[in-house]
Amino acid sequence: MKYRNIGTTALQSSEIGFGCMSLLKASTSEAETLVNKAIEKGINYFDTADLYDRGLNEQLIGNLLKPVRNKIILATKVGNEWRADGSGWDWNPRKSYIIKAVDESLKRLQTDYIDLYQLHGGTMEDAIDETIDAFEGLVQMGKIRYYGLSSIRPNVIKRFVELSNLKSVMMQYSLLDRRPEEEILTLLKEKSVSVMARGVLAQGLLVNKPAKDYLSFSAAEIRKTQELLQGCVSDKITNTGLAIQYVLSNAAVATVVIGFRTVGQLKDVLEAVNQEVPQNILEKLSKVLLVKKYIDHR
Repeated sequence: MKYRNIGTTALQSSEIGFGCMSLLKASTSEAETLVNKAIEKGINYFDTADLYDRGLNEQLIGNLLKPVRNKIILATKVGNEWRADGSGWDWNPRKSYIIKAVDESLKRLQTDYIDLYQLHGGTMEDAIDETIDAFEGLVQMGKIRYYGLSSIRPNVIKRFVELSNLKSVMMQYSLLDRRPEEEILTLLKEKSVSVMARGVLAQGLLVNKPAKDYLSFSAAEIRKTQELLQGCVSDKITNTGLAIQYVLSNAAVATVVIGFRTVGQLKDVLEAVNQEVPQNILEKLSKVLLVKKYIDHR
């Protein structure tokens, strides 16, 4: 496993990160097997959120990672507050909520600090100065080491880059969703802010799922990409390898965060991250679909 720095921090993340959101769908024993196998193979970045399963995901991760807490990077998110009646959640980036929520996350995660605390969304209408003040205060208190943003919105990302000391941005990025290439990846690279890429396999469409409409692309366009991918597969390069290596080839990306549900999926990804894809193939893949612009979520 190779490792990359997260921004200008002292954190070195494995190129493959473990997205923990789906773990509660497995039994506790299955989750334990997956996490232990991931650690054994060198994965050290684990990502969760207080939103997932109303905190139960953080609780599960806290139990599983407690024995290796000082050897891994623990990332969680804040900003979505569950309603008291459990009917859903509301966006809340206020300082008072963040200060309260971090203590609850720390308790569930069974740790006294969070390596990377991420705002779980963001809009142009937010009181961003207040949000940043909350994160900076938590850094000073030692409750978090660094903070980041989880967002796909270019204008929101730009504001945080301009006004804060954020170290990372988690965003969706894949061969089928290259909107970050419009402008954000270049900006983040210039500012030494790392991308934590999610959705890299595009809901399985880049691996083994039948073509369907995806984002603004038709099923026919997706099928064309799948056919091109298949034409690049060899005994040394898999579909998964092509999808992952395309994203990792961008210098702004620190890690590819993937949710694992089976040991087989984990094995497939671990093999893929070590595959070498020639530059000419990456360039060929980049030309099959046009880079789209963000429209609905600036």
